[in-house]
Formats: sequence, C-alpha cells, structure tokens
Amino acid sequence: MALDTRVKTMKLDPLKNLYQRYRRFFTGWKKWLLDILLIIIVVFAVRAYQQHGVISGQAVAITGQLLDQSAINWQHYRGKPMLLHFWATWCPVCRLEEDSIESIAKDYPVLTIASWSEDTAEYMQQQKLSFPTLDDPEGDWASRYGIKAVPASFIINADGGIEFIETGFSSEWGLRLRLWWLQI
Repeated sequence: MALDTRVKTMKLDPLKNLYQRYRRFFTGWKKWLLDILLIIIVVFAVRAYQQHGVISGQAVAITGQLLDQSAINWQHYRGKPMLLHFWATWCPVCRLEEDSIESIAKDYPVLTIASWSEDTAEYMQQQKLSFPTLDDPEGDWASRYGIKAVPASFIINADGGIEFIETGFSSEWGLRLRLWWLQI
C-alpha cells in the first residue's frame, strides 16, 4: 500500500509544481490579462463553430410573403447594401437586438426572417416592431443559409454578394458601420 501511494504522489508532484508556478506567475494584472485572453478565445471559438457551414458568396434569393402580406421582391434589394437578419421570438439575445434592427430598418434596406418561431405576427405587434419580416417556423430559410443558431446577420452588397456574416449579438453601430462601408 505504501508503494502504491508513493507512486501516485510521484505522478502528481510535477503537476502540483506546475500549478504552483502558474499561481505564482499569474497574479494581479497578469491573471486579469490571462482571463480576458481566455474569454476572447472562447468567444471566437464559439463564433467560428456557429459560422461553420454558413453560406458565402452570392446570397440565396429569398421568396415568400412578409407578415404584412406583401410579396418579397428580391430585386428591390439590389443596388444598395442590405441587412438580412435571422432571429427568433424565443431568443433572449435577439430581443436585445430588436431596437437596433428597428432603427437600422429606417435607414437601410432590411429583411428579417423569424426562424423556428411561432406567433411571430403577434409577438411583433406586442413589441411594436415594424421591420419587414418573413415567418420561417420550420427554419427552411435558415437551413438554406447554413444557420445553426440565431441571431445571425448577413450584410449583403449592392450586387447581392455576402460581404459580412455575424452570428450572435451584433451592436447597432457595428452593423451600421458595415452597411455604411459598402456604400462608399
């Protein structure tokens, strides 16, 4: 029994020593810096996973009927940059972005797709949202764009090419900056 305990201790000693050196080195600002770096790495890793398989190149022309009963005219969006935004009524992060999308829709062409959602029209009325929305309860359009999670935003150039893809939370100024960039 004593030999077995000694062997286990010998195996753990290098790990304990490494951990003790780590704790002595990473104190104060170095620990904060390491924590921030790890958070950034995790955020970028999650975003990379979410964007894996998302389409690029030319945007797929979307057809259908908006919640206001008007037909989508994909050609209407040509000639100027646009925001194509996928969201869901049940998504808490999407709720954080609602006001931003509403504001952007007043200045730029915007088309939103409510994927995997129910009662979208009722939800939009309750929240006093008016941006153009296509209801996609089965997530068919989200699948065509390769989206695994919402929110997801595509900034599409004047020729219909996808220039920027954002998954997860996007700030209003970040989306506006990308749209503005494509106008100059």
